[in-house]
Amino acid sequence: MTYSNTTDFTNPSTFVLLGIPGLEAAHVWISIPFCAMYVIALLGNFTILFIVKTEPSLHEPMYYFLCMLAVTDLVLITSTLPKMLAIFWFNSREIDFSACLAQLFFIHCFASIESGILAAMALDRYVAICHPLRHSAILTNTLVAKISLVVVLRSCMESLPYPLLVRQWSYCRTNLISQPYCEHIAVVKLACGDTRVSNYYGLFALFGVAGLDVIFIAISYMQIVRAIFRLPTREARLKTFLTCGSHISVIIIFYIPTLFSSLIYRFGKNFPLHVHVLISNMYLLLPPILNPIIYGVKTKQIRGRLLGLMTQK
Repeated sequence: MTYSNTTDFTNPSTFVLLGIPGLEAAHVWISIPFCAMYVIALLGNFTILFIVKTEPSLHEPMYYFLCMLAVTDLVLITSTLPKMLAIFWFNSREIDFSACLAQLFFIHCFASIESGILAAMALDRYVAICHPLRHSAILTNTLVAKISLVVVLRSCMESLPYPLLVRQWSYCRTNLISQPYCEHIAVVKLACGDTRVSNYYGLFALFGVAGLDVIFIAISYMQIVRAIFRLPTREARLKTFLTCGSHISVIIIFYIPTLFSSLIYRFGKNFPLHVHVLISNMYLLLPPILNPIIYGVKTKQIRGRLLGLMTQK
């Protein structure tokens, strides 16, 4: 099927996702690692959920937040990757306008939830290292539930304007999206008229919400580093710092591709399109794949439980 670059519609009933422009001939080959990523993400995150559920010693705030992270990653990757594979395998490029808005909402909402969970996990690490004797008294199950509820509600409220703003614009140029999924700024670029409100809101959400999470995480780790340097021996400092290693790795994997992708969309006019699309995919695909691997390898309790299950089998 061929798609023209222009249409005569006022508002489209469908959008057309182009996959990875410039690499259409390689879509089948690209689908192989993408499919493998999806399988790894499903197995890894469901394994984390199963281990935490079946191991009573892991029923602690850090692992509750880790379960939230696993569920968030599952929703995030499932909202995008099946449609990508349909494009790569069956050339199923069309997506209903309402389905596009729903996908757009889920991507931004659960990316925001992930950011909030990472901030909550930084709080848990701060309390565990700076106030170890009061950890269970401060981070009670009730407080963990309240933090989780606030993170979810904040993310839903922050993400709801995205589809509402996209719906109000007129689309009179093209319905071709140079992506394998519906992303806010990619859809807004197809609209006619003045769409600065959407652009400004996208920047506000990026720096005002995710930016606040990053600042909170940075402050938490500044306090953690100060507490680590007060420890009497080098071995104690190294051991304490390594307890934060998995969380720091997950933070880097999530925030750097997210920031890079958002800034390229707005300011990288001369950046190769297929490279930009691949980088944009990474901020949605890498965290769901690598988070369970990182926590499975670096967290002693999870690693021990997983080895125990494998030994029993």
